[in-house]
Amino acid sequence: MRFGFIGDIVGRVGRNQVARYVKEVRQDYCLDVVIANGENASHGFGLTGKSIAELQGYGVDIFTGGNHTWDKKEVIAFLALENSSVLRPHNYPKGVVGSGVYKGDVEGEKFAVLNLMGHFGMPQCDNAFICANATIEALQKEGIRNIIVDFHAEATSEKRAMFMMLKGKIAAIFGTHTHIGTDDLEIFEGSFGVSDVGMSGARESVIGMECEEPINRFLTGIPNRLSVPEKSGIPSIFQMIVCEVCEGKCVEAFKLKAIDNGRIEKTLIAK
Repeated sequence: MRFGFIGDIVGRVGRNQVARYVKEVRQDYCLDVVIANGENASHGFGLTGKSIAELQGYGVDIFTGGNHTWDKKEVIAFLALENSSVLRPHNYPKGVVGSGVYKGDVEGEKFAVLNLMGHFGMPQCDNAFICANATIEALQKEGIRNIIVDFHAEATSEKRAMFMMLKGKIAAIFGTHTHIGTDDLEIFEGSFGVSDVGMSGARESVIGMECEEPINRFLTGIPNRLSVPEKSGIPSIFQMIVCEVCEGKCVEAFKLKAIDNGRIEKTLIAK
């Protein structure tokens, strides 16, 4: 089976990139499942029901989250659904609404998506590493071998440690949250890993946001409200990683990228 993973979708510009490319990519690369980190998809902060429906219409099947999961309260109704395709990090404390696990199948072959959140610079949660081991062991006991992980974390060292711990146990782990594509695609012991897929959104920005406020924050130390660029014709970027999985192992992975609404290109192949 073939998975397509889109990094953080940021605002309308990011959603427009998904609209432009995902259906084409699904067809050209024979994708079975498209997963996207959607926690910044609605005005840069959170995910609304309207954005969920919009992105589903463009071809996104499963949504992962992170520290901005709760920014739009209406998402709670989607998180509460049984085996919801809208996830929040699984290592939030017991009793928090929703789940970080989605279970599905492609022509009878089972797969699972696991969403986790790191610790450095992030909200307080249960230990992501302990949660990862326990959850993956439970999924394997259910006979699910094709396991995809979104690890939403700030530090590349934390993401790397998770990859090294899980290699050989999962099909793929995709880093999200920092919005900058690290392009360090690798396959070890049949497991694919990348520190950060990279965002889809406004390219002339600071991680998808208007430049003025982040620059002023760095100049003065005074925080101000961040906003997503809305003007038409702004330079843009689309980023996705395609991962082919067979019997719980990644057999091929590569990155797709498009700049300023241009042609989508295969830029990197995992080795």
